Amino acid sequence: MAAKVFAHLILLLSSFLSVGTLRGVHGDQKTWCVAKPSSSDAMLLENINYACSQVDCRILEKGGACYSPNNLINHASIAMNIYYQCKGRNTWNCHFGNTGLITVTDPSYGGCQYV
Repeated sequence: MAAKVFAHLILLLSSFLSVGTLRGVHGDQKTWCVAKPSSSDAMLLENINYACSQVDCRILEKGGACYSPNNLINHASIAMNIYYQCKGRNTWNCHFGNTGLITVTDPSYGGCQYV
């Protein structure tokens, strides 16, 4: 009986530590989500469409601060990051079918500020 209780406690502790690790990987450090350069164009387009159906992507419209350069990797990275930030900066909010990367380096450029 004691072994069973001990096993349950170990399982509970490991579950707690796993959740804490997922959420606290970067602590209070600011993080961003960007698209993996190896992602296919089809996946990048799918990521843009999904993210922008959930969050405001007007910054990517022609004339917007993040429109240029007008390519899929750039637009996907920005859309994915907006989604990631709006959904709470959880690791799973940057998965995008294994095409997202979390970075601690601010990817902002020129007039395009990643939130």
